[in-house]
Amino acid sequence: MTLDQGLAFAVLAGMMLLFIWDRIRYDMVAVLALLVSVLIGIVPAKRAFSGFSDDIVIIVGSALIVSAAVARSGLIEALIARISARLSSMGSQLLLITASVTYLSALVKNIGALAMLMPAAFQMAKRSNASPSCFLMPMSFGSLLGGLITLVGTSPNIIVSRVREEMTGRPFEMFDYAPVGLGLSVAGLLFLRFGYRLLPASRRAAPTLGEALDITDYVTGMSRSPESTVPANATQSPSPTRASTPATSSSWKANRKRWNAPSPPPAFSSRASTEAPPPTDQRRTSA
Repeated sequence: MTLDQGLAFAVLAGMMLLFIWDRIRYDMVAVLALLVSVLIGIVPAKRAFSGFSDDIVIIVGSALIVSAAVARSGLIEALIARISARLSSMGSQLLLITASVTYLSALVKNIGALAMLMPAAFQMAKRSNASPSCFLMPMSFGSLLGGLITLVGTSPNIIVSRVREEMTGRPFEMFDYAPVGLGLSVAGLLFLRFGYRLLPASRRAAPTLGEALDITDYVTGMSRSPESTVPANATQSPSPTRASTPATSSSWKANRKRWNAPSPPPAFSSRASTEAPPPTDQRRTSA
């Protein structure tokens, strides 16, 4: 092993350690590795940024732009949501979302296809009361399989085509990978249709703020301060039409805070408690 080879492996090892450390962004790690390679002399300074002019970078960047445009349109997600509403079983929903990612990955970059359908997967998981991992992991497998169908599906296909062009003068065509890629995709989808039970279904993420505040029913208690001019019966017997008792000036006290409300006071909800007001400085809330 020569000195340059040893330095190159050292730079790669340093990159892996920084990736595992996960304190610096991935793009910054790549830039630092490039700068270190230039400083130690294993990459000529004149060719440090020549890789950005390569055709592979342009193709991958264009595929990501197309993927982002399709994702922002919301067309695929709306179509998936409409079809999935008619599917009751989890296996059918899983097959739908995984097949969509698989064959969409053949037309756009597989990473972009996965990203644009992840919101639909979360909606399916919530509707089915299932763990998101039951949808996300098969989608990841499907995006990898779908990328094997066409030339632009995944970056290794583009690199191999580039090497073949340098060696033989003719690159691979767009659908030269399709015979093998389609066969692997169909086999993978069939396995995932019945093998999803092997996935870790018990892993659930912490509830989001929206889920934590998703309260369907509640009881609220309010107390009336002695200096308030609101009638004592203002908090009793709310009408079904959510009408409020007339008042001119009010001082409301809830959650240990007091504020003056304009006239008329806010309407009481029909869900408010019909019991007598609790003692002063007490508030009762139950979910």
